[in-house]
Amino acid sequence: MKTEITAFQIDLQDNVATVLAEVKADEPVKLIGGREEEIVAAATDIPTGHKIALQDIGSGEKIIKYGVAIGRATANIPKGSWVHLHVIQSIYDERSGHLDVKTGAPKDTRYE
Repeated sequence: MKTEITAFQIDLQDNVATVLAEVKADEPVKLIGGREEEIVAAATDIPTGHKIALQDIGSGEKIIKYGVAIGRATANIPKGSWVHLHVIQSIYDERSGHLDVKTGAPKDTRYE
């Protein structure tokens, strides 16, 4: 029997939630946190610990987590999609556009 996949929505205003296990496209994801139960269908694969869009988010719109804006969408993000460095820009860290999507390591710094 497959374990139910869950995502934690920290604040009711959040438009993203954090998945607690790896998600494959088309899998149902149950939201937990301070809301009534809801299921969101994953539109894309999403790695463990990353964000899933709880609604359609337009390019330029704020990404809300913890009840505050943490970034802006750099592309349209459909509901259920992976929300990470490839589609958002941090409003706190100007270098976020230079980070590797998978590892978060800086791509603009050379280590010797």
